[in-house]
Amino acid sequence: NVGPHSWKQYLFPPRVAVASAKQTDDGWQFDDVPPEEVAFAFLGVRACDLAAISVQDRTFIHDHYIDPIYRDRREKALVIAVNCTQAVSTCFCASMNSGPRCTKGFDLALTELADDFVVEIGSPRGEELMSHLATREATTEQVTRAEDARRQAFEQITKRMDTTDIRDLLLGNLDHPRWSEVAERCLSCTNCTMVCPTCFCSSVKDVPSINGDHVERVREWDTCFNFDFSYTGGGVIRNAIRSRYRQWLTHKLASWIDQFGVSGCVGCGRCITWCPVAIDLTEEVAAIRGGPT
Repeated sequence: NVGPHSWKQYLFPPRVAVASAKQTDDGWQFDDVPPEEVAFAFLGVRACDLAAISVQDRTFIHDHYIDPIYRDRREKALVIAVNCTQAVSTCFCASMNSGPRCTKGFDLALTELADDFVVEIGSPRGEELMSHLATREATTEQVTRAEDARRQAFEQITKRMDTTDIRDLLLGNLDHPRWSEVAERCLSCTNCTMVCPTCFCSSVKDVPSINGDHVERVREWDTCFNFDFSYTGGGVIRNAIRSRYRQWLTHKLASWIDQFGVSGCVGCGRCITWCPVAIDLTEEVAAIRGGPT
């Protein structure tokens, strides 16, 4: 249903210049990077990724501090969603109330039938787009078939995560032995954070030209799994994989709620699918809760 790459790469680019400076006869001249004239149409956005975009909206544009790069790309984006009609073993969007049906955040949402599509309009932009297309009113039979197809995906979801009081559960068990157990398997490879559609950690560095007369300030994706990400005051705070995995999971499922009022997980299952040692965060939460894994 979802591949390794989410729509995050277009709204929050992996590498982007945020400022530049050039040397002149009067000294260094600093310039902002002009906004890009780019507009995307996202076709095939699943419900979990709609939820992820909403989470990043809360991070980048629905607060006192607005990221202008994200805002410009987000405002121009046309979002055409596709409802899931089939689930895979790593999906747990139902546990996170983020799917499998698309309910908001789209301009148009499609449900694929064997011989047609049922289309839902979610915004004035979507309505305007539909006015240019040759469409017909969906029949009661088609609407029913679309509902059945969406229900099929829900019924196929077998992975669950109990989110009851999950913030207090994780933050109240920072010394649980499970953190050490998962650290013995974790490679700190960063795969989970790179494929996550909501992770937003980044670092900034200055990149000079070869002759030294021009410098670009570049923002790049970073991750709390990198050894030196927590370098502060002459040392690394999280120098063990145990502490880095704990930081990731507790931020994603607990302290993210304190920061933004929502969970940082949408149940897309990418971190499970692309972990080379098959670490499953739903199993880790269940182990800390004391239930079956």
